[in-house]
Amino acid sequence: MAGRSLAFLTSVPVDRVKGIGPQTRKKLNKVGIESVTDLLLHVPRRYLDRSQLFDLSAVPLDEEVTVGGTAMQVAQRRISKGRLMTTAVISDGTNVIKCTWFRKYMKLREGAEIVLSGKVERFRGALQMTNPDWDYWHTDDALLTGRVVPIHPQAGGYSPSEMRKSIKNALDRSRPITEILPQAMLARVGLMGRDETFSAIHFPESQDDTWPARRRLIFDELFRLEVMLALQKQRQLAAARGVVHDLSGEMVGDFVDALPYELTGAQARSIDEIQADMASPHPMQRLLQGEVGSGKTAVALAGLLTGVQSGFQGAVMAPTEVLAEQHYLGTRDLLQDAGLAPPEADPDGAAGTSSLFADDGERTDGVKLALLTSNNAEVNFLPTGTARRSDVIDWISSGEIDLVVGTHALIQEGVEFARLGIAVVDEQHRFGVYQRVQLREKVDEYDPDLLIMTATPIPRTLAMTLYGDLDVSVLDEMPRGRIPVKTVHKTRDERAMEWAYDLVRSEVGMGRQAFVVCPLVEESDKLEVKSATEEYDRLRSVFPDLRLGLIHGQLRPADKDGVMHRFREGEIDVLVATTVIEVGIDIPNATLMIIEDADRFGLSQLHQLRGRVGRGAHASTCVLIAEPTTPQGEERIAAMVATTDGFRLAEEDLRIRGQGTVFGERQAGAKDLRLADILRDAKLLFVARDEAFNLVREDPDLTEHPLIRDEVIALLGEDAELGENAEWLFRS
Repeated sequence: MAGRSLAFLTSVPVDRVKGIGPQTRKKLNKVGIESVTDLLLHVPRRYLDRSQLFDLSAVPLDEEVTVGGTAMQVAQRRISKGRLMTTAVISDGTNVIKCTWFRKYMKLREGAEIVLSGKVERFRGALQMTNPDWDYWHTDDALLTGRVVPIHPQAGGYSPSEMRKSIKNALDRSRPITEILPQAMLARVGLMGRDETFSAIHFPESQDDTWPARRRLIFDELFRLEVMLALQKQRQLAAARGVVHDLSGEMVGDFVDALPYELTGAQARSIDEIQADMASPHPMQRLLQGEVGSGKTAVALAGLLTGVQSGFQGAVMAPTEVLAEQHYLGTRDLLQDAGLAPPEADPDGAAGTSSLFADDGERTDGVKLALLTSNNAEVNFLPTGTARRSDVIDWISSGEIDLVVGTHALIQEGVEFARLGIAVVDEQHRFGVYQRVQLREKVDEYDPDLLIMTATPIPRTLAMTLYGDLDVSVLDEMPRGRIPVKTVHKTRDERAMEWAYDLVRSEVGMGRQAFVVCPLVEESDKLEVKSATEEYDRLRSVFPDLRLGLIHGQLRPADKDGVMHRFREGEIDVLVATTVIEVGIDIPNATLMIIEDADRFGLSQLHQLRGRVGRGAHASTCVLIAEPTTPQGEERIAAMVATTDGFRLAEEDLRIRGQGTVFGERQAGAKDLRLADILRDAKLLFVARDEAFNLVREDPDLTEHPLIRDEVIALLGEDAELGENAEWLFRS
């Protein structure tokens, strides 16, 4: 098995390695070590430097040292069933040390020259060591002493010493490990060769060798992942049939000019990036991410209007009916403010006709907007604002509606578009890839542009690994005049709760509104956390003079819509809620949020909840009621109080939780990131991305780099949402 690639060694079961039998294989398989490649990538967590030999005449006491000499007076006797005590006197020619081992069996013969590592003690004036590690001196097979000794993590009940021996056997039979990267890339990035890397990471000559070896393995992990993403993007571009949108229309300019505020630099930059994509012959594949209140809606609507002024339809897909209605109402108001809505739009008018045409048969001007969910249908061009779902579906298929906002109802059977040009998917993490594909497949002749929008700030490094096949626009500026939400932490004692309730009364007394958020819908015996229904009932007696409402995920959609409508219209003073209000709820008059048992929420979720207040012109407060019982809980609460910067919080969340949990369902490359940390190794990630995308740009099918191709398929095929394997990336 000499001279093999990692791709080949991925196909070799781990029990082909000497010393690993069927039972050990089962244990190792359970912890993810299934192949020889997995074994070789199980790298040491630390090293012991036992390369320096001490003279027995000057050996320090009570610390780890390495000494050598000749074994003399070796004796063994049984001290219990299956256990032996072995003693030996070791002489370096001048001094001696007595060594004692308690173990099942030791093959140590008198006269042997050995090296020992352990702590030296002095007993009755004599030097001694108990249970030291030892190896024969002057042997290339020494793994425990006289060298830098690797300490591999224990796995599947396999001890570090057993792991060390098995990895040595695997490495000896596999070397030289085949290099896959071009020599020019190795020189450009300053990387150690692959064969030397595996030797240095597992059995280094010195501690100084381990850093460049670890850097090479980290680069390999990131490079494989970025190659996979580059191939996905290349395949999308090759198979895509885009449309070229016309940027000369006046709609976008009229819309921007009518906004009641000046665009931030980030908004203007993002609109330019989106329009550049839409003017190209390739379909847009872009992620728009930004803070709550950073102006994503205006940016997305500019993109949608770019499509409309080019003669195409636009669609916005939201994960919930509440959020879809929010988008519809916000878009309707923005179109009206910009003078782009049909003149007939009058929600307070009398019931009108279900026709898109005026009485004289001429089509009305303006952008025709519709809302379509499983339970609701509205339009902005009829006097009542209401419409039958069947009519809206017909108008979408005939092309008479320009923009449609909806839930997953947009991708259900029976909803067809005449000429869908751009699709906006909000809160991408709530949808699977399949739902996105379904939306894009609503058009046969070409691929519509796709803009994915999220209010969950994502560290740039994580965005490059989770959504690396997408172009990214970031809204990292807040509009002028936005007042940061003040965040305070209170424990659950009577004085703190009375303070919080007084704050509620004060805000409502000034005409404002408040949220009270609870983790659960109903009371839980297992978790001592507030439930929304229990808290709602209790708060009605605390605030008998206030108007309270209750909303949670178990309500029927129509009931949820009704509660949110009453809260939005100011008919509810205090809304008791679960995390159903986490995303997309825009109530500018809400200035206070109390989050019960805040330590039970994740950091990203807390930030999203906090984003429901501070959306208007008044100062807002978020009160975290929490008594954290874990260090992680304390860190989350402290981070929330310290900053309102979502990107800083996202990095803190990634640090606290670890990247494995953040990858979530996507899992693209998560298994392969054994050494890399996308925050710590950000600079190397950027280098790996540039190298990977440049390589794939020059060699789209990797026909000139078959070893790289084979390794991506072998190591990432099942982790990258590629079906059974990654071969499809290379099919024509």
